[in-house]
Amino acid sequence: MRNFDYSILAKRSWDSEIIGLVAQIHEHKGRQELFLKQKPAELERLIEIAKVQSTKASNEIEGIRTTNTRLLQLVRDKTTPRNRDEEEIMGYRDVLNTIHENFEYIPITSNYMLQLHRDLYKYSHKSIGGTFKNSQNYISAIDANGREFVLFTPLPPYETPTAIEAICDSYNRIIATQDIDALLLIPVFIHDFLCIHPFNDGNGRMSRLLTTLLLYRSGYVIGRYISLESKIAKNKNIYYDALEQCQKGWNEGEEDPAPFIKYLLQTILAAYRDFEDRVALVDEKLPAIEMVRRAVYNKIGKFTKSEVMELCPTISKASVENSIKQLVDQGLLLKHGSGRSTFYTRSDI
Repeated sequence: MRNFDYSILAKRSWDSEIIGLVAQIHEHKGRQELFLKQKPAELERLIEIAKVQSTKASNEIEGIRTTNTRLLQLVRDKTTPRNRDEEEIMGYRDVLNTIHENFEYIPITSNYMLQLHRDLYKYSHKSIGGTFKNSQNYISAIDANGREFVLFTPLPPYETPTAIEAICDSYNRIIATQDIDALLLIPVFIHDFLCIHPFNDGNGRMSRLLTTLLLYRSGYVIGRYISLESKIAKNKNIYYDALEQCQKGWNEGEEDPAPFIKYLLQTILAAYRDFEDRVALVDEKLPAIEMVRRAVYNKIGKFTKSEVMELCPTISKASVENSIKQLVDQGLLLKHGSGRSTFYTRSDI
């Protein structure tokens, strides 16, 4: 079995792009802490939106779906699951809530990881929750001719428990010494977790939940207000490409983690920038129509009513709808399509 020793990362030289991303995230983190002290009430709506988006996006990456109406009902605990997909959505919701509310009390250990996985499948008829894999799994892809092929072979089941304990022990040891910036250590840990692929199912969703947990424990709580999972889903191909690049030589301990580090840092930075844009709208006590106007004039290309609602979390759905209608009537926005396929564009294109 390959060795896991994160102390070697302290001896590594990182390129200017990675160093620049880390520095920018540190700056945004400092400003976010100031915002949180000044405007806690105004940001509550952002938390609700982020939970819904995270639950939807992380499951959709794995092909687990339901309607938007059902999703809202499930996240808000207003209904019970009707099928396998909804059972797994409910499980993700519960684990995400656990992390949001208790992250400082969830240590990074093999046992706690198993408990989070158990809860991910709490509503499922599957009996795989809370146990490591019992058969070899593979990471596959589809070639240009539609044929499936093995892209990467994770560790075998008999090596998995020891490997998970090893990455947890090494992570905890290095994070305690602060010899390596957490923003560099977290992507490496997550990538190793994905290469080990410790569960029969749920590895991708667990990796995203663990990313949130690790970031929170290191003081980066941006995922509470802006969905990191949603950003990953929108750039799913880049996400998989970064993982594939880093898998080369992994079993021999010769991989280069830089592509995945850059990808995750870029995702975190984009979330911080979105957060500041939304706080700027909340900050000024603007009339609803002015808030919507400013929000849409930051948009490029087409956008939907739901996207505008995300940008203006402090005003009601009715106020957003009324403001959009007024902007259309004034000729500032153009409406396209009808019903669920409706979208809008700015008229100054």
